[in-house]
Amino acid sequence: MVRRDEVTEAAWERIAPLLPVSAGRGGRWKDHRQVLNAIVWKLRTGAPWRDIPDRYGSWKTAHERLRRWSADGTWDRILEHVQVHDDAVGEIEWTFHVDSSVVRAHQHAAGARRPQAATKGAASISAAPRVRASRSLRSMKRSGGPGAG
Repeated sequence: MVRRDEVTEAAWERIAPLLPVSAGRGGRWKDHRQVLNAIVWKLRTGAPWRDIPDRYGSWKTAHERLRRWSADGTWDRILEHVQVHDDAVGEIEWTFHVDSSVVRAHQHAAGARRPQAATKGAASISAAPRVRASRSLRSMKRSGGPGAG
């Protein structure tokens, strides 16, 4: 009897021919179905790789197989085959959902930090002339303008 989180017999018959044959170098691979069930369990539960049940074998084997099959296009072939077959039979309902959620950031997250050297230089350059200019204007008003005296 197949567990509810494992690949069914019908699905396995369709997927098995699409999986790569043993790599030749390094010996035989573990049973593809056992490893595929481990990958399905991990992705369905969202649990860490190390928490894969012992009945599926080593988590390292499952992770490595997922990585290899992703890199060599095996998953793409399986998806394409299933989509083409099921769409031809009329078993796929093409429904698309768009997420329109909004994420708000804190006001302090609005800008990036400036480099320290630029911040110090800009503060001292921009603040100093303003102080001097305001002092010189006050002294000019008191004295009656430039050149008065």
